[in-house]
Amino acid sequence: MSESISLSKDTNQIITRKMRCRLCNSLDLKAVLHLSSTPLANDFIDSTKLNEEQHVFPLELSFCNNCSHTQLKDVVDPTLLYENYIYVSGTSNTFVKHFEEYANYAIQEFDLDNQAFVVDIGSNDGTLLKSFKEHGLKVLGVDPAKNISDDANENGIPTINKFFDNEVSNQIQYQYGKANLVVANNVFAHIDNLHEVTRAVENLLTEEGVFIFEVSYLKDVVTKNLFDTIYHEHISYHSLTPLISFFRKLGMEVIDAMEVPAHGGSIRVSVKKRKGTHEIRQSVRTMIWNEQSLGMKRAGFVESLGSKISDIKSHLSNILSKADKAGLTISGYGAPAKATTLLYELDLHHHISYIVDDSPLKQGTYTPGTHIPVVHSNTMKMNPTDYMVILAWNFAESIMANNKIYQENGGTFIVPLPDLSVYS
Repeated sequence: MSESISLSKDTNQIITRKMRCRLCNSLDLKAVLHLSSTPLANDFIDSTKLNEEQHVFPLELSFCNNCSHTQLKDVVDPTLLYENYIYVSGTSNTFVKHFEEYANYAIQEFDLDNQAFVVDIGSNDGTLLKSFKEHGLKVLGVDPAKNISDDANENGIPTINKFFDNEVSNQIQYQYGKANLVVANNVFAHIDNLHEVTRAVENLLTEEGVFIFEVSYLKDVVTKNLFDTIYHEHISYHSLTPLISFFRKLGMEVIDAMEVPAHGGSIRVSVKKRKGTHEIRQSVRTMIWNEQSLGMKRAGFVESLGSKISDIKSHLSNILSKADKAGLTISGYGAPAKATTLLYELDLHHHISYIVDDSPLKQGTYTPGTHIPVVHSNTMKMNPTDYMVILAWNFAESIMANNKIYQENGGTFIVPLPDLSVYS
């Protein structure tokens, strides 16, 4: 049960309001958090479109009182989000190293030899698959972004340019055979039709095959105040407890779960087919117990995020307002998708003159809705500001290490999350 709402008469953009839980199909949903409406988080524009209207979409979280899954209430048409995508994993050394560890974990934990076949759903530029390929495994990516899929193919990572579904699952089996491992890194939170996609994964796996995915962990989103990870691509905010019953209904079983540091706090979940012989690790029981201890099965856990956002907004606004009154200049570093939520919810766009980003795909563009110019790092050298807010806060350590000269020349870094910190 859902309803579709057209945003205006002159656009084909469609937003769908979900009335049922994405995991258990229950109607017992409770609104628990309402953030400022924003444009699509990756809808960066060039100078020719600065006078064009960019539609904003609501950001409201719902909590399922039946299974305790937290989800975005309004879903944007995925073709608008992903068919022209500008985020690539390979530009971050931190993620390259993380994916190398990810591949090593999967290969060692599930005894994958060089005959194994790995499929990556939402494979992006193929950075994760490259790590598997370097171990001699056969790899295949599936990604809806044509520009990025083309680049991956050119760089030796075979990639199907489509959204993953049952049809694509059958196509892969016909052309390549069944997969020993299916991975989905920061993708399982992006999918509206999780039942269909999970059935397609189960269909693609060998009997002993394993599905591994990483997603931002709801526990960290709330306890660390990582509210900027709430944007329209992320329509689910996962915890382990509701996922257990979800997979069981679809003939699969969670066998391992671990916390990883990616994106400020994520979980890596490993799932087998029901008849698979892999044993369930103690890690699963431990994580479920921890979630119960934190009260994550109650709506109040997510509702507590509202007051944390208000606190950080007040403190940061005070710092930046004093800087403005003193005639000091302010810029930003990093233009990840989550920066859109930060800019809108904390009203940062009133203070920031430009944003430095290391991705050539974003340099020369303007931020969604707020239209702050995104520039090369040369700008901070030629036109340094007094303060620089690190919007890509999960890479703050490496950003500050790579820009020591900025601080040595009197610049001050501000890291807004997880804890507001100022580095002079």
